[in-house]
Amino acid sequence: MQNAEEDSKWKLILAVVRPHLVEALLDSLKLAPIESLLIKEVKGFGRQKNMLDRYSGSDFELAFLPKVELSIWVDALRLEEVLEVLEAACKTGRMGDGKIMVIPGATPLGLL
Repeated sequence: MQNAEEDSKWKLILAVVRPHLVEALLDSLKLAPIESLLIKEVKGFGRQKNMLDRYSGSDFELAFLPKVELSIWVDALRLEEVLEVLEAACKTGRMGDGKIMVIPGATPLGLL
């Protein structure tokens, strides 16, 4: 196991973005200093949740919008650099652009 000092060296960025922006984002991240990347297709809603009132019963599921979640492990010293790349590639200024969350001390461990 690793000690707390080593754990604070890493940050886990969770980014939830629009699916059509992922290809451009991945191109932007090719030169970024990331340790590891995981991509998942997800569904959800944020500020546009007031639009859910239009749905009822089984149609409720249709209210969840398709998104893509990226889990990105990065050295804490390079965090701001990666966040700038994420924002430049995904921010359109419109509602529904997504969210970026940073989790401290998320050390990527190999299974070898």
